[in-house]
Amino acid sequence: MSTIRKVVLAYSGGLDTSVILKWLQDRYQCEVVTFTADIGQGEELEPAREKARKLGVKEIFIDDLREEFVRDFVFPMFRANTVYEGEYLLGTSIARPLIAKRLIEIAALTGADAIAHGATGKGNDQVRFELGAYALNPDIKIIAPWREWDLTSREKLLAYAEQHGIPVEMKHKAGGSPYSMDANLLHISYEGRHLENPAAEPEEDMWRWTVSPEKAPDEPEYVEIVFERGDPVALNGERLSPAALLAELNRLGGKHGIGRLDLVENRYVGMKSRGCYETPGGTILLKAHRAIESITLDREVAHLKDDLMPRYASLIYNGYWWSPERKALQALIDHTQEHVNGWVRLKLYKGSAMVVGRDSPTDSLFDPRIATFEDDQGAYNQGDATGFIRLNALRMRIAAKRKHR
Repeated sequence: MSTIRKVVLAYSGGLDTSVILKWLQDRYQCEVVTFTADIGQGEELEPAREKARKLGVKEIFIDDLREEFVRDFVFPMFRANTVYEGEYLLGTSIARPLIAKRLIEIAALTGADAIAHGATGKGNDQVRFELGAYALNPDIKIIAPWREWDLTSREKLLAYAEQHGIPVEMKHKAGGSPYSMDANLLHISYEGRHLENPAAEPEEDMWRWTVSPEKAPDEPEYVEIVFERGDPVALNGERLSPAALLAELNRLGGKHGIGRLDLVENRYVGMKSRGCYETPGGTILLKAHRAIESITLDREVAHLKDDLMPRYASLIYNGYWWSPERKALQALIDHTQEHVNGWVRLKLYKGSAMVVGRDSPTDSLFDPRIATFEDDQGAYNQGDATGFIRLNALRMRIAAKRKHR
């Protein structure tokens, strides 16, 4: 007999989690609590509530986590200028620790014995959800149906749904399965269908947030972002909440065809996986943040951040957001942001976001008197470079003399 009396399920209302809900009820003879996170996926969430009710769920949580997601997860990640494998802005990865956190909170609130998720046994998300859950509650029980059941294909899932009267919406084009998509306020991702062939170009009508650069407006648009301690706080003269600011940048970037990515990445579980991503607002923010840092960060601090960033990105990608090493790195990163204040102006045009101005009235380290090509009035002594160059060349001069003995 199962010792699990109640389980909290991360529930979207789609095919997989709808089948999982019924499967949990049958397999474990337990009560199921559903949790649906609104992190800006842009879909109507009330149908998930209705589906859960029809399957006998009494405790249903649909939580608006948009502000927390951007403020406490996306922005801290962007303070580090985080990019995985040189391109990926980690839109899916950064949402998982928040969902894991809320699953654990709801389990404690409802007295549940376990949590469950719909991540497949092939993917990264199973690792991210479970590492996060164990970090927050080391004694929690976790049910991963994809590692237990024999419903290993879409056809089997559909047959199970039909057998048990589970309503399923077929939101895909004729002639093929839908893309596997994940959306939140930072990005939308696409996998599956012909994207599984890395040589195939994505279908143009696959993209949902961005126009193609060819169809973007013929006139550029300028945006100005204000930063305080490394975080964007205002856009075009208007102070906005974190979620509202990112949403508006998504709109502007999408309008100008910014933020598309076609990537083959190395998954945590060992395989290479091809995915396509739209991250318009994040692409603009990353460029703007680096621009304001360029005039406010000490050179060696900036270089240290660049050295640490790939490690930090891997920690997020691999599910270690709640680890002590990520927290230690975050403390260092946040310390570097104390003087990252000012504004950045960008020109959005045909798929590009070009920095065309930046200033920090209170914290700039850029000194025009020193940097000028004109008369610097004695601010800089070029002769000082002689000794510096000879000292740094000494070891190479010695090595070169040895070759000529």
